[in-house]
Amino acid sequence: MARARKDGPRRKDGVWDPLKDNVADKRAAAGLPKTPQTESPSYRLAYVDDDFLCREELRPVRLQLELLKAEMALAERGIRSTVVLFGGARIPAPGQSAWAARNESQRRSLEAASVYYEEARKFAALCGKHSAGYNHQEYVVVTGGGPGVMEAGNRGAAEAGAPSIGLNIMLPHEQAPNRFVTPELSFNFHYFAIRKMHFMMRAKAVAVFPGGFGTLDEMFEALTLIQTKRMERIPLILFSEAFWRGIINFEALAEFGTIAPDDVNLINFVETADQAWKIISDFYEH
Repeated sequence: MARARKDGPRRKDGVWDPLKDNVADKRAAAGLPKTPQTESPSYRLAYVDDDFLCREELRPVRLQLELLKAEMALAERGIRSTVVLFGGARIPAPGQSAWAARNESQRRSLEAASVYYEEARKFAALCGKHSAGYNHQEYVVVTGGGPGVMEAGNRGAAEAGAPSIGLNIMLPHEQAPNRFVTPELSFNFHYFAIRKMHFMMRAKAVAVFPGGFGTLDEMFEALTLIQTKRMERIPLILFSEAFWRGIINFEALAEFGTIAPDDVNLINFVETADQAWKIISDFYEH
């Protein structure tokens, strides 16, 4: 009787697994003789058949895969909590032109808003410095991975020597990963719903900078989860009180009765990175 290898058939996590490895079968299948049978799509192993995985009926499986891929990578990295930065992709860095402006008024507004690019950069650096005390496993910066405020967040973390996460999504524009995202923590999504879950699943705080429809969507998603107690209350911080009060009358919602008066208190307004970090540190220290 043949003797087993000393280490035996163990997985990477040390669990004994005597079953044939799926990667070995994938390689073996690729080396089979080319015949009408082996070349038929029906013969492909299901888990390496892109055409099969992209069928309409496989949507539930694809949703699960998008949830699992990023979750497993973050867990393997040991990341336990995050600080989420939302904000406009069209806000330029100081001194740069507003590439997205469609008229002179937009150009002036967007270029003036570059102050929030700089505050996002400073805020992310504060998060990164604090994260270092936890071996970069707590308070890890996560952004949407694109340009503008998202780039500022990943940039600030990188300048502080900290890793940061980018959750990109397939869009016609504005969503190539910025160069400051930690490469092994750069993810790409098809489903907005799964991407939103990953934003919230480890969030210890959410900082929202001026932005457009996407930023509003993300902000109200977080507010709704907190308001309805579908997640723990965490600091939700809005940069630029003038901007937010100019586009949303929160008090009017309370006066009309469509939100409770106390719901307005779920929001914190700040102007600077230092003010934002103080809210987070006070919340968790006290």
